[in-house]
Amino acid sequence: MFDLSHFPRKRMRRMRHDEFSRRLMRENVLTSADLILPVFVLEGTGREEEVASMPGVKRLSLDRLYPVAEECLKLGIPALALFPVIDMALKSEGAEEAFNPKGLVPQAVAALKARFPELGIITDIALDPYTSHGQDGLIDNAGYVLNDETIAVLTRQAECHAGAGADIVAPSDMMDGRIHAVREALDAAGFIHTRILAYAAKYASSFYGPFRDAVGSSANLGAGNKYTYQMDPANADEALWEVGLDLQEGADMVMIKPGMPYLDVVRAIKETYKAPTFVYQVSGEYAMLKAAAQNGWLNERACVLESLLAFKRAGADAVLSYYSLTAARWLSEG
Repeated sequence: MFDLSHFPRKRMRRMRHDEFSRRLMRENVLTSADLILPVFVLEGTGREEEVASMPGVKRLSLDRLYPVAEECLKLGIPALALFPVIDMALKSEGAEEAFNPKGLVPQAVAALKARFPELGIITDIALDPYTSHGQDGLIDNAGYVLNDETIAVLTRQAECHAGAGADIVAPSDMMDGRIHAVREALDAAGFIHTRILAYAAKYASSFYGPFRDAVGSSANLGAGNKYTYQMDPANADEALWEVGLDLQEGADMVMIKPGMPYLDVVRAIKETYKAPTFVYQVSGEYAMLKAAAQNGWLNERACVLESLLAFKRAGADAVLSYYSLTAARWLSEG
């Protein structure tokens, strides 16, 4: 006979016994409103290109992007993040195509806003898709990425995108002081409602490889690296400095990139600043989940939704993920 006095008075499993009580005590919930879909846009019409290192992800011409945007709206995804695939002939050392008002991104933004005005459009403010060397900024003769000279181009790019109708411009370059410069330039040009999503804690990560394949900057970068401007993966306190500076300079939202390897950073930033905090489940994270699922090693739906929920638990308000559309479909099924 058991001596009941030795049994725990508080049994944590009691609240886990039924689905209804598990739901009642659930601390975090993932919805489609938490998701942002990154998309790769191509010149031309009727074009689709598979990204070999990201199975299921395609580069799309604008006309092929319209159905994707429409489905995002139907499923409750608030925004698209545009990443351009720039023709090699248009790339240069000075990245002049980055602020061409008739370029791929401004045209795509204007067309999407005209057709889907209620869908948020985020544009990437960085030069790597446009530079012949694949770096996020202008370089000197030694190949060093120049800070202030790069900012001058970034501000022109941000104004160009805002003029086309972008709701949010997202500097992802990690130059010092660029948020202040972009905010001043936008305000001076009358774009006071254009929001800034600062990639404030962007690490020099090895998880970006498939993305660089997708936008075509991998070949340009070659054996180069971005260690002199993106953050060292060993550092967490430095991220608090970076985020604090960007918020002081006028950022409306901050981004941590990559996602899953940096959940501690997400938590620290959210707890410290209480500001809108986004996280990017980057291409390498997507590729790993997809490859494991295709090999039958993981339950794709369960693991993807768990990974997205982990970002929410860590403190993220929104998640950029290549799984956003698929995840929203799963969530709509209950």
